[in-house]
Amino acid sequence: MNYDTYQSPFSTRYASKQMQHIFSDEHKFQTWRSLWIALAEAEKELGLDITDAQIAQLKEHALDINFEEAEAREKVVRHDVMSHVYAYGLQCPDAKGIIHLGATSCYVGDNTDLIIMREALSILRGNLVTVISHLATFAERYAAQPTLAFTHFQPAQPTTVGKRATLWIQDLMSDVEDLDYVAEGLRLLGSKGTTGTQASFLELFGGDHARCEKLDELIATKMEFPGCYPVSGQTYSRKIDARVLNVLSGIAQSAAKFSNDIRLLQHLKEVEEPFEKSQIGSSAMAYKRNPMRSERMASIARYVICDALNPAITAATQWFERTLDDSANRRVAIAEAFLAVDGILTLYSNISNGLVVYPKVIARHLEQELPFMASENLMMDAVKAGGDRQELHEIIRVNAQAAAANVKLKGGANDFLERLAKDKHFAKLGLDLKSLLDPRRYVGRAPEQTKGYLKSCVKPFLAKNAGYASESGEVTI
Repeated sequence: MNYDTYQSPFSTRYASKQMQHIFSDEHKFQTWRSLWIALAEAEKELGLDITDAQIAQLKEHALDINFEEAEAREKVVRHDVMSHVYAYGLQCPDAKGIIHLGATSCYVGDNTDLIIMREALSILRGNLVTVISHLATFAERYAAQPTLAFTHFQPAQPTTVGKRATLWIQDLMSDVEDLDYVAEGLRLLGSKGTTGTQASFLELFGGDHARCEKLDELIATKMEFPGCYPVSGQTYSRKIDARVLNVLSGIAQSAAKFSNDIRLLQHLKEVEEPFEKSQIGSSAMAYKRNPMRSERMASIARYVICDALNPAITAATQWFERTLDDSANRRVAIAEAFLAVDGILTLYSNISNGLVVYPKVIARHLEQELPFMASENLMMDAVKAGGDRQELHEIIRVNAQAAAANVKLKGGANDFLERLAKDKHFAKLGLDLKSLLDPRRYVGRAPEQTKGYLKSCVKPFLAKNAGYASESGEVTI
């Protein structure tokens, strides 16, 4: 590690080695060379004077980038693409005359960006599948575990721990749908030339439009893409970047929502994120178990959501066929967004695979609130037993408020049911008031909804993607 220069925390703390490699210079320039080989092969197949020996020489040096020569040349010519054309030519002297033939810088620059984004989306998709799998296991285990639900973070009708987890899963399933839609729609820029008209290639092919069209088809096939965008300026539309980062923003939104829920649950001591044996929660308060992982998720997610504005603004401010004010911004915005979401999903996987549930704490919180929540059921049962609905409503109201005052003003227990048991109107009805405190009576269809959702949606998805899940990355503290 260098201690005297700035290094991105995405490289040193958050993102996986796999994602870092995708956005490395080595991978970028190796992809440039793959594109130059594809261009040369396609041009040869379409009749240009390019030999098998030249292509063989290009392939021989496809991976061993001579970075020093390229960097030295760039100091002279101030052009990164031409510097690497020159450096590649030094290694392939017989082929240097046909490297980048007819192409403009965006042939390698933009096509590489599209290839890298598709590769990076594939990594994130594997991470999403992993997290969904962890949450599905959790949801199934706790499908019937009653827990206090909240609206406005105020106690509300109970749900189950598993049902709450299905809400997190459903958000991620939506993210996978969005990711698949965008990834499957990605195409290459192809070989469009300086303003997107393919004029240089039309000249190379002696005015043959069919061969110009075929060139794009061949390049796409060689790079394993379904095709090229049919029209472009010098660059592919920057709206593509905006669409991709909107997908990343969506993942960040889902993760942030989950992390906020976990932080609130950890405050309630109902559910906790993993906490290592020797982990320190606070430098001052040794007893603390801070939800560090969830907090980091929320923090990085906020960055990604804001970062998604970058390509949107870039797309909106492009001039005609090309302007270069996109370049520096895109170098940072796109790579960092992917590295950030990679880090988020590493955390998400770690947390979802190690959630700790405290059923007794959950039960205690339910016991404190259930008497009030049981009041409607209790009134219905009392009416069925022959009571007067209006009279019973007033008795319940008065005793509920008295019990609430006992809790809030005196710090006492919720004695609502005990108060009702002493009321002569309820006493004569002979109701078993304590049986009303079984929380399973108040979770509605939450267990069935959880099991049904897992069976009909989540498990088929996981079975279909059984080989797609990725191993959880290491969380760097």
